[in-house]
Amino acid sequence: MKISYNWLQSFFNKKLPVPEKLADLLTFHSFEVEEVKENNDDWILDIDVLPNRSHDCLSHKGIAREISVLLKYPFKLIDYGKKIKESKELASKVVKIEVEDKKMCSRYTSRVVVDVKIDSSPKWIQDRLITCGLKPISNVVDIANYVMLETGQPMHAFDADKIAGNKIVVRKAKKGEKMVSLDNEKYDLDENVLVIADEKGPVCIAGIKGGINPGIDGQTKRIVLEAANFNLRVIRQGSKKINLRTDASWRFENGLDPNLTQEAIDMCTYLIQKIAKGKVLKGLIDIYQDKREAKKINLDTFKVRSLLGINISDKDIIDILKRLNFKVKKTKNKLQVTVPTIRLDLSIPEDLIEEIGRIYGFEKIPSQLPNAFLIPSKKREDLIYQNKIKDILTNLGFSEVYNYSLLSNKESIKLANPVSQEQKYLRSSLMTLLIKNIKDNKRYFERVRLFEIGKVFYLDKRQVIEKKKLACIISLDEKKKESQEFYHLKGVIDSLLNKIGISDIWYDDTLGKNRKAEIKVGNDLLGYIEEIESNIAGFEIDFEKIVQLATEERVYAAPSKYPAMVRDISVLVDHGTKVVEVLNLINRVGGFLVRDIDLFDIYKGENIPDSKKNLAFHIVFQSDERTLVDSEVNQLRDIIITALEKEGGWEVRKQNA
Repeated sequence: MKISYNWLQSFFNKKLPVPEKLADLLTFHSFEVEEVKENNDDWILDIDVLPNRSHDCLSHKGIAREISVLLKYPFKLIDYGKKIKESKELASKVVKIEVEDKKMCSRYTSRVVVDVKIDSSPKWIQDRLITCGLKPISNVVDIANYVMLETGQPMHAFDADKIAGNKIVVRKAKKGEKMVSLDNEKYDLDENVLVIADEKGPVCIAGIKGGINPGIDGQTKRIVLEAANFNLRVIRQGSKKINLRTDASWRFENGLDPNLTQEAIDMCTYLIQKIAKGKVLKGLIDIYQDKREAKKINLDTFKVRSLLGINISDKDIIDILKRLNFKVKKTKNKLQVTVPTIRLDLSIPEDLIEEIGRIYGFEKIPSQLPNAFLIPSKKREDLIYQNKIKDILTNLGFSEVYNYSLLSNKESIKLANPVSQEQKYLRSSLMTLLIKNIKDNKRYFERVRLFEIGKVFYLDKRQVIEKKKLACIISLDEKKKESQEFYHLKGVIDSLLNKIGISDIWYDDTLGKNRKAEIKVGNDLLGYIEEIESNIAGFEIDFEKIVQLATEERVYAAPSKYPAMVRDISVLVDHGTKVVEVLNLINRVGGFLVRDIDLFDIYKGENIPDSKKNLAFHIVFQSDERTLVDSEVNQLRDIIITALEKEGGWEVRKQNA
């Protein structure tokens, strides 16, 4: 925003610092002065007003008000309303005003001036407009722009004789309506745009651009002045719709004080009366239903000192607040502060404390280390084990993926307001998208190993429950006739869980057509492992259950120095027989010399009756005291086979010595 140095000076009886020093002062107190340059007999300060002060500082008066506070200079205020001389003729007889939606236009203020003489504006107005980057047009139009630059309130002037039906209506545009602007640009309007209209149609895009129809020209004699307060979101929406941003829309988009309209229209009316020799008709037309009152905030001076960390007296606090034009009423250590309506950014005590610190000078606040106890954060087991599991799986050759929690295909929960048709269901399993991931990657890689740790969702008594899961999926070699992925993943699970301190892992039963088994630790169900389709297998387990079962404790047992011997057996069992039943019997009969039992195959298919399944085991024999011999191991194997056949009632199909 370009600000005239001479214009700022007009608000004060005391001489302002030179432009460069004034720029430094403003920069040091919440503004950014990007450039200072000389312009004929004036100086231009290019000030970047930050969003938190755009509502009251996008004007010369706003910046001058800040300077008066910082320099403790008296600030000249002129009540233009008292200078206006009204005629006996009523303004309401010239134009009627109607606002259809008070939420879109909280205030509409208007005056009527007649017998105006349209001419060039005085040189001092033209010079100031040019300095601020505006082109002079005529006295009435220039005065309206001048008032906007001084007060921050956008103004507009209509030729009263061009308003059809002598009525102005603030309403939404209708679909298909069009308007030609003052600069002959044509705009297509719809319901998203707020307009000022007469009986024939839109004559102005509210808060953005005036129309050519009731525009001021050399023949204008009667004018209707407008100062309104429009909803900032409506103006932003309209500006975006027609792809046009103006000085007026910029100010409305940042929000303005509704009480500013009368101050601005009084100033504009007075200048037109004085410069254009107009006659002001009696009465201010003012539609203002929900009047904005000044906010009252209770402020504890002890809290001011505590929060700022400075020993500032109550007297200095009150002095700063009064310089900011706040009214202050003191009761003990409490202050009741009345904040002017122009300060839209202040609503709570902390806002006032920040203002006090800003004016006092943040640079005067000494730096010191905080006096506080440092409390270590609580140990997050889930994050610790999440990182451990990621490291383990990465070292096992897996790559981590991150998928969205939303799917296009129907799952358990449908969103009420989905962002798109492709993402309208919450996933109930990680496996759905992992299968897609692995198929996408198989186009480029022969062997793919992927894993994901993420949340799934399901309904429980109409409550949405989130649960964290771990899922892995692999595809190794499509050339092999016998798929090995299922058993490879089984080894991955054993290795993963053992490395985070979980033992007693076993796989319960087979389900369905493909290989599928429940993953259990003792009696706890962790999840499932399955062959999804040819050469693709995966598992999904409850991550939260893993964290509960995992332990960092380790019981050390010295490895045996004597070699192990392995025997394989294959057992034909009924389809309903659980793997754990066979494992328990082998362990009991084999005794302490059976060091480990590994299920390496579950088979159903050719040469196997439909009601049966074949379980193949590696049985590892080892002693801590001596080297076992073949005859001893074979004898123990035969005892196990006998027990499986007689006690279990199962058929041992083959055996290898």
